[in-house]
Amino acid sequence: MKDLNAYWKESLSEKRVVITGGSTGIGREIALLLTSLGARCLICGRHQEQIDETIAASKEVATTGSCDGTVADIAKREDIDRLFETADQRLGGVDILINNAALGYGSVSEGDYEDWDYLVRANLTAYLACSHYAAKRMAAEGKGHIVNIGSMSADVREAGSSVYVATKTGIQGFSEALRKELNPKKIKVTLIEPGAVDTDMQAGSTSEKEEKVDNLEMLPAEDIAMAVGFCLAQHERCDIVGLQIRPHLQFI
Repeated sequence: MKDLNAYWKESLSEKRVVITGGSTGIGREIALLLTSLGARCLICGRHQEQIDETIAASKEVATTGSCDGTVADIAKREDIDRLFETADQRLGGVDILINNAALGYGSVSEGDYEDWDYLVRANLTAYLACSHYAAKRMAAEGKGHIVNIGSMSADVREAGSSVYVATKTGIQGFSEALRKELNPKKIKVTLIEPGAVDTDMQAGSTSEKEEKVDNLEMLPAEDIAMAVGFCLAQHERCDIVGLQIRPHLQFI
């Protein structure tokens, strides 16, 4: 039986990882976990202060790993271009892409065209664009792994969240087709779909969300990070194609 701690570090050490939305929530916890396992992470977010806080936190858990960051709004093509140029400069390439950045939204009866257009660009088009740039780099090296963070909303399709559901359903279909396109190039694609997670996207105060976590109705973001680490650490012969994770008492 393998020493799992040693196995995770062996699998992830020195991996070059780009994480969108890596300065808060699920992305932040993924960055901290992978850095602690020896990966070299580049995170992006819209606010420098949050990026700096995540980098500072990563230094407390890192041994051989590292975390760097850059401000980017992935709803904008020029920022995505710059993100991958930065990855080339600072990491020398990309082994792993975590498509994670996303915004919450309600019904199509709310807002107007500009609101929905921005949401779709941030939540879906950016996944396509980042996957395109990452896959080009991975194909040149004959290996890689793309992880798309979706949502169980793609299947549950709650009323009052039609715009958000549209993007998460799109990610679900995109991930399946992308996997079939990239697997022959030895690039893995994994879709992870959480239920309710304690992030800024969830309504409620900090204490209210902590109470839901205690009551097994919501997950802390670190639970999703652990699932991502598990998928990434698998042997090259093994693909975790899809993984749904919900709080034990969230009845969906």
